[in-house]
Amino acid sequence: VHLAAQIGQTVQAGERLAIIEAMKMENILTAVQDVTVAEVLAKPGESLSVDQPILRFV
Repeated sequence: VHLAAQIGQTVQAGERLAIIEAMKMENILTAVQDVTVAEVLAKPGESLSVDQPILRFV
């Protein structure tokens, strides 16, 4: 996982939050609404489990 957002950062709808690599393909996660990042739950380069939370918002 590559994180593009940091704790306390306000992101706008459509802005990139993270890039997840799966099966040698990159999937870009974008914000669906304006939010502020409250918590980062994954570390850069970490392998993720199915349905594992990556970011928490307020």
